[in-house]
Amino acid sequence: MAAFFFEYGLFLAKVLTVLFAVLVCIGFVATQRQDKRPGDGRVEVRKLNEVLDDLRFALREHLLDPDQLKREEKNRKAREKRERKARRRDAKLARKRLAGRVEEEAVPERASLFLLSFDGDVRASATENLRREITAVLAVARPGDEVVVRLESPGGLVHSYGLAASQLDRIVQAKIPLVVCVDKVAASGGYMMACVANRIVAAPFAVLGSVGVVAQLPNVHRLLKKHDVDVELLTAGQYKRTLTVFGENTDEGRQKFVEELEETHALFKEFVVAHRPQVDIDLIATGETWYGRRALDVKLVDEVATSDEYLLKRVDDVDVFDVRFVEHRSLRERIGMGAAEGVDRLSLRWWDRLMQNRWMV
Repeated sequence: MAAFFFEYGLFLAKVLTVLFAVLVCIGFVATQRQDKRPGDGRVEVRKLNEVLDDLRFALREHLLDPDQLKREEKNRKAREKRERKARRRDAKLARKRLAGRVEEEAVPERASLFLLSFDGDVRASATENLRREITAVLAVARPGDEVVVRLESPGGLVHSYGLAASQLDRIVQAKIPLVVCVDKVAASGGYMMACVANRIVAAPFAVLGSVGVVAQLPNVHRLLKKHDVDVELLTAGQYKRTLTVFGENTDEGRQKFVEELEETHALFKEFVVAHRPQVDIDLIATGETWYGRRALDVKLVDEVATSDEYLLKRVDDVDVFDVRFVEHRSLRERIGMGAAEGVDRLSLRWWDRLMQNRWMV
């Protein structure tokens, strides 16, 4: 009898394995054939006031006696009830305002703070999501509201970060106060974005500045020439191609390339001065970086504090909403991203092991 059940269990396991493999294949084919429209996704909104209240209450459960805790819970429920009623009243008055039956000043709405996040890479890939988030916020923002952007970026391609900075400028142009918080780094293109803000807040050891331009290009012409390999480069226009990877570079080409770098640097400086006229541009446009406290001295930032400190100061006065655009990803994309993240974690783990005996700050 035991042998029968063993054989039956083995047969059932084989059937389930085959069925699972078939379903995976069907799912993969379906995702391959599925048309992914650009912009597929949704805006997710989370009210951080409620998250903070939950954290506070969870801690007080261990600090207060039962009677105090009961009073706290009663007060909390009463406050939440008042807030729900206020939101319903505000929504009703807003509908009347849109219908023209109530004056603008008659809508007693609490101000909102919209929190966005930008984690930049070389190509500023997060710009597309930032664009959608800003569009959503500007559609509902009212006078008195505020936008805070948590910005982290070491910089990258000029045109990519120029576009990202222009997206932030939409908020300023709409007369909505914009605050950029930098906890780690906003250098080069990252600072190009940050300087658009009405106010910049940086952590004490955040890295800011690097107002400069850099370019590097490998050249393997001598290696190819050594092996009798010719490269034909045909252009129309004197400066269509100044420096190349495979061809022989000339002093004239190098000079033109440097001129283009200097022109880009001049535009970068003009951009910074236009948005932060209080800085000494000759002092800060050398390509150097400053830590948060030193950045305050040279007027790269307006305040030294972490983003958490800034938000905690504001959370009792305004409704804080964390706004994120989340893309819809296919099964293939999720599997690929999961594999990439696994490789990244493994690499970082081994790097930590290699560096654990070295002095670091």
